[in-house]
Amino acid sequence: MIDSFVRDDLRALLGDADPFARVFALEGEVFRAVANRRTLRFETGGRAYFAKIHRGVGWREILKNLLLLRPPVVSARNEFLACRHLERLGIRAPTVAAFGERGRNPARRESFIICDALEGFASLEDLAADWPAAPPAAADRRRLVMAVADFARRFHAAGLVHRDFYICHLLLDLEAWQAGRVELAVLDLHRARIFRRLPQRWRRRDLGALLFSTLDLPIARRSWYRFVRVYTGRPLREVFAREGRFWQRVERRALALYRKGLRKGLVTGSYQPGMPP
Repeated sequence: MIDSFVRDDLRALLGDADPFARVFALEGEVFRAVANRRTLRFETGGRAYFAKIHRGVGWREILKNLLLLRPPVVSARNEFLACRHLERLGIRAPTVAAFGERGRNPARRESFIICDALEGFASLEDLAADWPAAPPAAADRRRLVMAVADFARRFHAAGLVHRDFYICHLLLDLEAWQAGRVELAVLDLHRARIFRRLPQRWRRRDLGALLFSTLDLPIARRSWYRFVRVYTGRPLREVFAREGRFWQRVERRALALYRKGLRKGLVTGSYQPGMPP
């Protein structure tokens, strides 16, 4: 079973009949290389692209995820579907230039996705790296918080869950920012899932991950309240009266991730668990 799509600008590079051999031989700047997945940036025809190449994950990985009640990711199809879904809705994400998948056995399935590189963008994590030493102007921070809340609202309203919804996966258009606009994009959608109606459990996990990834930043409690107000589109009094338990669980999720990050040395420890985020 082979399913593939190649956009016209990549046909000369990949061919039509079976592009897998050419994709697997691509060379460029490698951003990630693990046992079953490789991500690299390459250029051809004066344009830049990112390729994600998935090899078979093996039954051990599949069973591990199933035992943890997590949907296993066995190919690039999740990302392909998520990027196409967001494009149809006008939500910025990488534009798919090529996709391929082959193999009926999920443990040995091979796949790839190639997307246009998002040039002129910076991740919010990189943008905020210097904030502890040099906090941004209050107005800039407020604009960013409100833009992230609106983006998260539209993303979830589209029925998507990211499953790695950290600020490192949210990108800011730097040219638009210099012109006074906040335009965001999302990437790394290989674990994303699309639902007709997004379950609260997945929404809560995404929002908890997003909050966790900001806890080391100099962001006051009122910014979190502003996020909640923009995300829900309702007054805080009404939100917390009707959905207080949901937002408490979002915060507990963020704190649990932070404690785990402390044990693994992934966070600075400047935020003290037990303090309100």
